[in-house]
Amino acid sequence: MKLQAAKLKMGAFMELTKPGISGMVLVSTSIGYYLGSKTAGGMQTGLYLMLLLGSALSAGGVAALNEYWERNLDAKMMRTKARPLPSGRLAPREALLFAVGISSLGIAILTLGVHPGTGLLALLTLMTYIFVYTPLKRITTWNTVIGALPGALPPLGGWLAATGELAPGAWALFLILFAWQIPHFLAIATIYREDYRLGGMKMLPSMPNGSRATAGHIMVFSLILLAASMLPAFYNLTGPVYLTGAVILGLTLLGYAAAAARNQFVPQARKLMFASIVYLPALLAIMVADLEFFD
Repeated sequence: MKLQAAKLKMGAFMELTKPGISGMVLVSTSIGYYLGSKTAGGMQTGLYLMLLLGSALSAGGVAALNEYWERNLDAKMMRTKARPLPSGRLAPREALLFAVGISSLGIAILTLGVHPGTGLLALLTLMTYIFVYTPLKRITTWNTVIGALPGALPPLGGWLAATGELAPGAWALFLILFAWQIPHFLAIATIYREDYRLGGMKMLPSMPNGSRATAGHIMVFSLILLAASMLPAFYNLTGPVYLTGAVILGLTLLGYAAAAARNQFVPQARKLMFASIVYLPALLAIMVADLEFFD
């Protein structure tokens, strides 16, 4: 019985770190390190593993702190009320200690074992996500755009770990990730608009007259994403294979975005959400393939 209880507790702590989101942080950090290392003479396995460890702990800690902060709001929403804190599987105090512990350890590993700038970016991500973006969800509908800024920092940390400086290619990755988040999260906000309204969060699709603004944001940032995705080729980080793939993927996503912007119903929003989930790893995979097989 004790072993089973311990497994359940460990599972709850793991769930608190939002493994899906934290995994995407590791992917974007890795692509930043990979592209940066291509300009700096190659990857260092030990440094990369240290980067992954520190990033995983830091990202998991940020997610856990977010769930701690929003535990009362999560209890009001159908999609989140089964999370570890609102469901009572974890006590707030133990969740807070866990979150502070792993995020602090992650930032320390990045600062001391990878690069001070990478650790500073991880700290900046934590501070802006928890103390700026999270409270803004209840204040302004601009929270989605503002929250996309810390969400786009991981590839900068990876690039900095590889090169020790931030070049235009790093900022191209930042812009890709920043622009991608807006249609992705607005699609989610459209699907769960009633939940967000119950939780008191000011998301564009949940506002009484938010349809036009939601459509505008989806289309503008999808177009920005299409343009941003071409920048790695412009900066000679990638070749024509990547550029072709980026244009095809970008135009395809733009089609789903246009449909969701035109008819803001759950089926169209769900299609946009899944299209955006496919888009980002596909774009990054083509980027790596271009460099590994067509360079």
